[in-house]
Amino acid sequence: MDPLKLNETINSFVWGPVMLVALVGTGVYLTVRTHVFQVRKFAYTMRMTIGSVIGRRAKGADDTNISGFQAVSTALASTVGTGNIVGVATAITVGGPGAVFWMWVSAFFGMMTKYGEIVLALKYRETNAEGQYVGGPMYYIKNGLKQPWLAYVFAIFATLATFGIGNMTQANSIAAAMESSFGLSPVVVGIVLMALTAIVILGGIKTIARVTEKLVPFMAVFYVLLSLVILVLNAGQLLPMLALVVEAAFNPQSALGGATGFTIAKAIQMGIARGVFSNEAGLGSAPIAHAASNTKEPVAQGLWGIFEVFVDTIVICTMTALVILTTGVWRGTEQGSALTIAAFNHGLPGTIGGMGLTIGLALFAYSTILGWSYYGEKSLEFLFGRTGGTKYAILTYRLVFIAAVYAGSVGGLHAIWAIADTLNGLMAIPNLIAVLLLSGVIIRETKGYLQRERTGELLG
Repeated sequence: MDPLKLNETINSFVWGPVMLVALVGTGVYLTVRTHVFQVRKFAYTMRMTIGSVIGRRAKGADDTNISGFQAVSTALASTVGTGNIVGVATAITVGGPGAVFWMWVSAFFGMMTKYGEIVLALKYRETNAEGQYVGGPMYYIKNGLKQPWLAYVFAIFATLATFGIGNMTQANSIAAAMESSFGLSPVVVGIVLMALTAIVILGGIKTIARVTEKLVPFMAVFYVLLSLVILVLNAGQLLPMLALVVEAAFNPQSALGGATGFTIAKAIQMGIARGVFSNEAGLGSAPIAHAASNTKEPVAQGLWGIFEVFVDTIVICTMTALVILTTGVWRGTEQGSALTIAAFNHGLPGTIGGMGLTIGLALFAYSTILGWSYYGEKSLEFLFGRTGGTKYAILTYRLVFIAAVYAGSVGGLHAIWAIADTLNGLMAIPNLIAVLLLSGVIIRETKGYLQRERTGELLG
């Protein structure tokens, strides 16, 4: 059988209705079990996460491990990527404006899925030979679920996925955008990008965390402000488009006209798929970064997972969607990144918007490369165990990863995109099994944390 045809078959399942129901259903289950924790404790979550950073009350990094904020910055670095720009545009192109509503739904329940993943990651993490915390799905599958073989399956998928979705596809997006907007050669972009990647990832998690804790807030604020300018200029279309999103989510024929070809099923499928692809709730990647935090309480770090999904999908993805909708370009023929570029160019004079978007896309994609390099490294460390060859395997991985950045910048990647998408989704299967079977642990940890909060016994 043709390998690409086989991959297409697997992909149709991985990102098909059954898996999407499993991804969202896990969040629904945890939402019910925790009595809608993400709503009841939303103000508390914001106060204990971003509020603690602004108020300088958050615990800083130590000599061995990174801080809670550095952990979420690293996780957000890998999460906020091309999916926030290209993925949103694709969802609207294929599913119509109603797909945005279903992205919100996936994010609402995804907050609890990612919260649960992070709680388990800290609960079952280990300490490596360097004294650093290591964790993630492979560790809570092994230590909590007691299924080492399934943990190895996850680690293999994660390691392979880093070269596709976390590396070459991101580098290719940067090179293509830079060539389109600034006329830069992909070869030059590839060399520069390879050098910038090497400088950071060869220093390990401490260096990655120091870079991402500065890069992620900057790129998020830059993109949000750029989007806000366009939305202010198109303020008259804001409420009508929000109303259209809600109406099209349930009655696209009435909202958009029967000739458009948009259906409720397609809106749900594309909205949930692109939402999950963007915020990665349920895929098991982000918990690997969060496990490296020096935070002692699993629930305290889990709160950052709620914040993470909120920022990625409710804030950044919504900004992209509203720019596309309020400028009216979604009714044209452009698709993917071309649609988003058209929206930003239409929203701001000349090519200012498109150039600003290119800068934002480059920052998003570069940060994704940094975050995913760490995921692959930790997955490889798990596969090799505490053997003498681990150090050399990781060094080899870093060098190959850096070389792959250049290959992605100058190469055509249609097949790699497809395979990377599949590997990314396959990670979710062992992870969701563990999260569901260990949901009782998540509930107990949550109840225990809230009890200690009330009695003033929290460790911080």
